[in-house]
Amino acid sequence: MGSLRARFSAALSTSGRPVQRRRSPRAVARCSGWWRRNPASVRPVMCVLGKNKVGKPLRWKGTSDLDGPSERPHPLIGTVDLGEVLVNEAYEGLESCEEELEAPTSVNVTGKHEVFIPNTSGEAVTAMIATTTSKVKEENTGKAEQLQNKVVFNVVFVTSEAGPYSKAGGLADVCGSLPIALAVRGHRVMVISPRYLNGVSNSEYATVSDTGIRTKVSCFGQQEVGFFHEYRAGVDWVFVDHPSFHRPGNPYGDGNGAFGDNQFRFTLLSHAACEAPLVLPLKGYTYGQSCLFIANDWHAGLIPLLLAAKYRPHGVYKDARSILVIHNLAHQGVEPATTYHNLGLPPEWYSAVEWVFPEWARTHALDKGETVNILKGAIVTVDRIVTVSEGYAWEITTSEGGCGLHELLSSRKSVLNGISNGIDVDDWDPTSDKHIPFHYSVDDFTGKAKCKAALQKELGLPIWSKCPVIGFIGRLDYQKGIDLIMTGIPELLQDDIQFIMLGTGDRQTEDWMRSMESNFKEKFRGWVGFNVPISHRITAACDILLMPSRFEPCGLNQLYAMRYGAVPVVHRTGGLRDTVENFNPHANEGRGLGTGWAFSPLTKESMLRALRLAITTFRDHKALWEGLMKRGMSRDYTWEKAASKYEQIFQWALIDPPYVR
Repeated sequence: MGSLRARFSAALSTSGRPVQRRRSPRAVARCSGWWRRNPASVRPVMCVLGKNKVGKPLRWKGTSDLDGPSERPHPLIGTVDLGEVLVNEAYEGLESCEEELEAPTSVNVTGKHEVFIPNTSGEAVTAMIATTTSKVKEENTGKAEQLQNKVVFNVVFVTSEAGPYSKAGGLADVCGSLPIALAVRGHRVMVISPRYLNGVSNSEYATVSDTGIRTKVSCFGQQEVGFFHEYRAGVDWVFVDHPSFHRPGNPYGDGNGAFGDNQFRFTLLSHAACEAPLVLPLKGYTYGQSCLFIANDWHAGLIPLLLAAKYRPHGVYKDARSILVIHNLAHQGVEPATTYHNLGLPPEWYSAVEWVFPEWARTHALDKGETVNILKGAIVTVDRIVTVSEGYAWEITTSEGGCGLHELLSSRKSVLNGISNGIDVDDWDPTSDKHIPFHYSVDDFTGKAKCKAALQKELGLPIWSKCPVIGFIGRLDYQKGIDLIMTGIPELLQDDIQFIMLGTGDRQTEDWMRSMESNFKEKFRGWVGFNVPISHRITAACDILLMPSRFEPCGLNQLYAMRYGAVPVVHRTGGLRDTVENFNPHANEGRGLGTGWAFSPLTKESMLRALRLAITTFRDHKALWEGLMKRGMSRDYTWEKAASKYEQIFQWALIDPPYVR
């Protein structure tokens, strides 16, 4: 037995860190005699390693002739500590052992493990303990390393809109949901947006409170801003208060068009956002300088410029990083070059935002085309760039989709990534949606048919269950392909279909919708304006959702549609290409694959061809249609997947030093 000490020590020393050895009692019995008198104890003995049993001896889970039903510690096993297994040999019954043995400790465990030790011989004990400790270590190494290596960030979102407080488009949905998903994953998250008061309904801000903190920012002279705050869903929602945000209309304009002072309003937002982590003691302490700023679109595009030009030269935010999320490259914050001195940037930084229009784009012969482009400055100075889909990340590097910035974006391809958006699956859930009259699920479509009939009745349309209802929800502008709808839908309405539109924007299109209602009283309905409950009811009721967008960075309506069992027919571009899988009726042994139709090129003929294929499938191939619905409804639309990808971007942003001129 002289070598048992070494074998026992090797078997139990499975942890990487040094362990404290403990002196065991002297063995006073011969092993052979003990085994002969207790043959029943040769059976395997099960003991439990429980993480909450701090210092409690391991107990028998079986029986033996020696001890009977076990209420005593097993003679070969010692105690359990939180986070460690302390294995101490006792060997009081091993008659042949004349020497004193030492047993090291040291396997990290979490949770509950069952360990079987056959009491056959010292060698068997040694081998079994080695195997057991190795397995325990392997099982827990993954989780332990994941917890130990988890990097938690102070994340600061800066956005012009964030749901449910303010909303004009998909940006509000993203900045209202992604921060919550990141907070659930352990990050400290702040969202900064303006406190819009439109004089009509300010109930969205009823629960926020004034922090009492005021600060002056150096842009457009000296401006004083205040901060309001609400802690909700694990996120600090901070609202910048200034009179320029208190006016009728949406965040960007009113019935007369875009506000003329938007550059001033969102320059103010960027300056205030840079001050907020330094001056707001939220929950007792500030976010501090080691922040990761997420600037959304041009409205927050001055953030990386201010970090590099205003703060880092003075030793502030030297460890901070910034990420630019491009939701729509078409809007870049372009204003005359003479406004540069109002931005609060040093004169030598003008080249970062300088933008000269080509001659063909200038208004007259004396126009030099000199402007400042805030989004361009952000692309130059930011640490990482993210778009809201992989397809859009590629498109913006092409001359067709780059909106004049494709060469600059191509030069920064190494830091450019695309991450598809998720949706709020609690708000958009057909099994519990408060805005729809009947609920349904992927296992029972009865409620969807009832929703269809209810909407037809509500809008004064004939209740035709076998007639496919096609829906459109979105802005009435050129980007959304409204011109294709205006030229193609009258032709499609010659067939037995119904078409429902919801949107606002171009007044000519609004007038067209009204005229279509009078010409196709039983087949067409148009709702001018945007109404959240109606958008839910249309999504739940329609069989097909049409999205002929010229470009679509991500798109959310097609995700809502698939979750509600409506089959999308979309133009194959940007995020629509990434999220809608083209239907193949011959795949999967004739059961079909795909979730909708993605047509290309963007022409009236191509759109109508895809719509007619969808209509034919709806009418004549019910099994294939139900497969389309079920595949769309079964997909994962949560923000968890996107949030994990953003965490990877966060870590990549730390690889290189921040931008310093």
